[in-house]
Amino acid sequence: MGIDFHNEKNRNTYSTRKADDSWVKVIKDLVQFDNISKALDIGCGGGIYSKAISEMGVASVTGVDFSEEILKGARDNCREFQNISFKQGDALHTSLEGNDYNLLLERALIHHINDLQKCFEEAYRLLKDKGIYIVQDRTPEDCLLKGNDSHIRGYFFELFPQLIEKETKRRYNSQFVIKTLSEVGFREIQEVQLWETRKVYKNKEQLLKDLSERTGRSILHELDDKELNLLINYIDKAISTENNIVERDRWTIWKAVK
Repeated sequence: MGIDFHNEKNRNTYSTRKADDSWVKVIKDLVQFDNISKALDIGCGGGIYSKAISEMGVASVTGVDFSEEILKGARDNCREFQNISFKQGDALHTSLEGNDYNLLLERALIHHINDLQKCFEEAYRLLKDKGIYIVQDRTPEDCLLKGNDSHIRGYFFELFPQLIEKETKRRYNSQFVIKTLSEVGFREIQEVQLWETRKVYKNKEQLLKDLSERTGRSILHELDDKELNLLINYIDKAISTENNIVERDRWTIWKAVK
């Protein structure tokens, strides 16, 4: 089945959250923002992280996504930010000017990319010398951690093990990411793991509603409506917390310098 990023009904699926302080802190530890004037967010989705980069003091932020529908949601989400612009484009061929950006972010993008080398080569082309490249995604190990009251995603695979192959097949292991970055020419490569707070829900009902709408979770589009309802009931029984649910996901972040 899979998510259709070009469908109007999915326009706002990636614009309903705010980048959490847990993410902001790690990025500030990795990037000296005093030296960043122009940033690029490829695979920007609904502009959540474009907005976060702007709030860190970057004068000019450009978000790129291959879906015009998703970009409509991003433009609406960032309408109060005059320094953020958006452009439709492919991560492998953005058609943007090269050697032009101090910072390039690709968050939750590379698992959609079949040719990682071409993706990294385009990033290398776009960055200025000494420009910083931040890649964030889940490794297979990140994906398959057990579910609990915070790590809700783990329950997806516990109930539907058939999703495991689908999920792990599209994820790159860290060694391959680092090797490919190095081969393209990036240096000073670092790897950081992050438990990022995805969202805080006032109560379990809010969480279950979010799941029922498949909000920002492309993997749930692999389930039909009946399967999704089974998952929601399963999670409802599995989670012991009724209020103030803090949902966290584990990610791997790679920093590289041109």
